[in-house]
Amino acid sequence: MTSKGHRRPIPVSSEHDVRNAEEGVGICGTILVVLSYVLCALTFPFSLCIAVKVVQEYERAVIMRLGRILSGGAKGPGLFFVLPCVDTIMKVDLRTVTFDVPPQEILTRDSVVCNSKVHLNDPLQSLVFI
Repeated sequence: MTSKGHRRPIPVSSEHDVRNAEEGVGICGTILVVLSYVLCALTFPFSLCIAVKVVQEYERAVIMRLGRILSGGAKGPGLFFVLPCVDTIMKVDLRTVTFDVPPQEILTRDSVVCNSKVHLNDPLQSLVFI
Protein backbone atom coordinates (compact mmCIF):
# COMPACT_ATOMS: atom_id res chain seq x y z
CA MET A 1 0.00 0.00 0.00
CA THR A 2 1.06 3.53 -0.60
CA SER A 3 1.08 6.28 2.00
CA LYS A 4 -2.50 7.41 1.23
CA GLY A 5 -3.96 3.92 1.48
CA HIS A 6 -4.36 3.35 -2.26
CA ARG A 7 -3.59 -0.11 -3.56
CA ARG A 8 -1.10 -0.45 -6.38
CA PRO A 9 -1.94 -2.81 -9.27
CA ILE A 10 0.10 -5.98 -9.58
CA PRO A 11 2.72 -5.47 -12.32
CA VAL A 12 2.69 -8.18 -14.98
CA SER A 13 5.07 -8.43 -17.90
CA SER A 14 3.44 -8.81 -21.30
CA GLU A 15 5.27 -12.02 -22.12
CA HIS A 16 3.68 -13.90 -19.18
CA ASP A 17 0.22 -12.36 -19.46
CA VAL A 18 -2.40 -14.92 -20.56
CA ARG A 19 -4.61 -12.08 -21.77
CA ASN A 20 -1.96 -11.24 -24.37
CA ALA A 21 -3.51 -12.79 -27.49
CA GLU A 22 -1.40 -11.15 -30.18
CA GLU A 23 -0.36 -14.47 -31.68
CA GLY A 24 -3.89 -15.93 -31.57
CA VAL A 25 -4.52 -19.64 -31.38
CA GLY A 26 -2.81 -20.49 -34.66
CA ILE A 27 -3.97 -22.75 -37.46
CA CYS A 28 -4.37 -25.84 -35.26
CA GLY A 29 -6.45 -23.89 -32.77
CA THR A 30 -8.63 -22.50 -35.54
CA ILE A 31 -9.21 -26.02 -36.88
CA LEU A 32 -10.19 -27.23 -33.40
CA VAL A 33 -12.63 -24.34 -32.93
CA VAL A 34 -14.24 -24.97 -36.33
CA LEU A 35 -14.56 -28.70 -35.58
CA SER A 36 -16.16 -27.88 -32.25
CA TYR A 37 -18.70 -25.59 -33.95
CA VAL A 38 -19.47 -28.36 -36.47
CA LEU A 39 -19.92 -30.87 -33.62
CA CYS A 40 -22.33 -28.49 -31.89
CA ALA A 41 -24.29 -27.97 -35.12
CA LEU A 42 -24.57 -31.72 -35.81
CA THR A 43 -25.77 -32.52 -32.29
CA PHE A 44 -27.82 -29.33 -31.94
CA PRO A 45 -30.61 -30.19 -29.52
CA PHE A 46 -28.34 -32.24 -27.27
CA SER A 47 -25.38 -29.88 -27.41
CA LEU A 48 -27.43 -27.13 -25.74
CA CYS A 49 -27.34 -29.14 -22.50
CA ILE A 50 -23.55 -29.08 -22.54
CA ALA A 51 -22.74 -25.80 -24.28
CA VAL A 52 -25.04 -23.33 -22.49
CA LYS A 53 -23.91 -22.27 -19.02
CA VAL A 54 -25.68 -20.03 -16.51
CA VAL A 55 -23.79 -17.56 -14.30
CA GLN A 56 -25.68 -16.20 -11.30
CA GLU A 57 -25.89 -12.53 -10.38
CA TYR A 58 -23.18 -12.78 -7.72
CA GLU A 59 -20.74 -14.66 -9.98
CA ARG A 60 -18.54 -13.85 -12.96
CA ALA A 61 -17.39 -16.27 -15.61
CA VAL A 62 -13.86 -16.33 -16.98
CA ILE A 63 -13.90 -18.25 -20.26
CA MET A 64 -10.62 -19.62 -21.56
CA ARG A 65 -10.34 -20.86 -25.13
CA LEU A 66 -7.39 -23.24 -25.55
CA GLY A 67 -5.76 -21.79 -22.43
CA ARG A 68 -6.13 -18.10 -23.32
CA ILE A 69 -8.67 -15.75 -21.79
CA LEU A 70 -11.25 -14.59 -24.32
CA SER A 71 -11.46 -10.88 -25.05
CA GLY A 72 -13.58 -8.96 -22.61
CA GLY A 73 -12.21 -10.67 -19.51
CA ALA A 74 -14.71 -11.71 -16.86
CA LYS A 75 -18.29 -11.90 -18.08
CA GLY A 76 -21.58 -12.18 -16.35
CA PRO A 77 -24.20 -12.55 -15.09
CA GLY A 78 -26.32 -14.38 -17.66
CA LEU A 79 -26.24 -17.20 -20.22
CA PHE A 80 -23.04 -18.15 -22.06
CA PHE A 81 -22.31 -20.45 -24.96
CA VAL A 82 -19.23 -22.56 -24.23
CA LEU A 83 -17.72 -24.69 -26.98
CA PRO A 84 -17.22 -28.27 -25.79
CA CYS A 85 -13.64 -29.59 -25.79
CA VAL A 86 -12.22 -26.12 -26.57
CA ASP A 87 -13.51 -23.70 -23.93
CA THR A 88 -13.07 -23.91 -20.19
CA ILE A 89 -15.33 -21.89 -17.92
CA MET A 90 -14.33 -20.89 -14.41
CA LYS A 91 -16.87 -19.27 -12.12
CA VAL A 92 -15.64 -16.72 -9.60
CA ASP A 93 -17.85 -15.92 -6.63
CA LEU A 94 -17.92 -12.16 -5.93
CA ARG A 95 -19.53 -12.42 -2.52
CA THR A 96 -17.34 -11.24 0.31
CA VAL A 97 -15.47 -14.12 1.90
CA THR A 98 -13.19 -13.48 4.82
CA PHE A 99 -10.41 -15.71 6.04
CA ASP A 100 -8.37 -15.23 9.17
CA VAL A 101 -4.93 -15.40 7.58
CA PRO A 102 -2.06 -13.87 9.52
CA PRO A 103 0.19 -11.47 7.58
CA GLN A 104 3.26 -13.12 6.14
CA GLU A 105 6.71 -11.82 6.93
CA ILE A 106 9.04 -11.45 3.98
CA LEU A 107 12.79 -11.07 4.16
CA THR A 108 14.06 -8.81 1.36
CA ARG A 109 17.50 -8.88 -0.28
CA ASP A 110 18.80 -6.17 1.99
CA SER A 111 17.70 -8.14 5.12
CA VAL A 112 14.70 -5.99 5.94
CA VAL A 113 11.64 -7.76 7.31
CA CYS A 114 8.29 -6.50 5.99
CA ASN A 115 4.71 -7.69 6.29
CA SER A 116 2.52 -8.47 3.31
CA LYS A 117 -1.22 -8.66 2.75
CA VAL A 118 -3.13 -9.63 -0.38
CA HIS A 119 -6.44 -8.01 -1.30
CA LEU A 120 -8.17 -9.02 -4.54
CA ASN A 121 -11.06 -7.19 -6.19
CA ASP A 122 -10.81 -8.38 -9.78
CA PRO A 123 -12.01 -11.89 -10.78
CA LEU A 124 -9.22 -12.18 -13.35
CA GLN A 125 -6.57 -11.48 -10.72
CA SER A 126 -7.95 -14.20 -8.48
CA LEU A 127 -7.56 -16.83 -11.21
CA VAL A 128 -4.53 -15.75 -13.16
CA PHE A 129 -2.10 -13.81 -10.98
CA ILE A 130 -2.02 -15.88 -7.80
